[in-house]
Amino acid sequence: MSAPQLLDEITGLLARYPEVEGLLRLAIAGLVALMVGFDRESKNKPAGVRTYVLVGMGSALFTLVGIYAFGTGDPASRVAAQIVTGIGFLGAGTIIQVKSGVVGLTTAAGIWAIAAVGMAVGSGLYILGIGGGVLLFLVLRFLTFDAIDEDEAEQDRQADDPDEKDAASG
Repeated sequence: MSAPQLLDEITGLLARYPEVEGLLRLAIAGLVALMVGFDRESKNKPAGVRTYVLVGMGSALFTLVGIYAFGTGDPASRVAAQIVTGIGFLGAGTIIQVKSGVVGLTTAAGIWAIAAVGMAVGSGLYILGIGGGVLLFLVLRFLTFDAIDEDEAEQDRQADDPDEKDAASG
């Protein structure tokens, strides 16, 4: 079977069974979320591979159900709005206040952003979703301020260890 014949076969399958395309969208959302989640887990962050994949695929699935059940009108947009709200609450659970400040904001923002990626892919906006996921990965991976991060890490260590705090104050 040649490549054009295979493409025609896949296109025909997708036309006959729209749920197959839905599964493809879920898989793509999961793979993009996997990439971002792996990076977060490699940095020992509270939300890692499973969290990101579940949020990305869950958002895509809710979006797909909204589209298949309600079309693209107002009810589907309400489903999207509720995804954003629900993920906001999930992200809020990752934010913790410690003596030195607040931790978990980047994790919360990452979860919120990966939900948007899942929604984009679930809507069939593949380039936007995949591109957004790649950009999210790049931001989380490379946009750091080492001096600030080291200072925050030192403050966290002092807040957790009273002996180290006493030694630092002198």
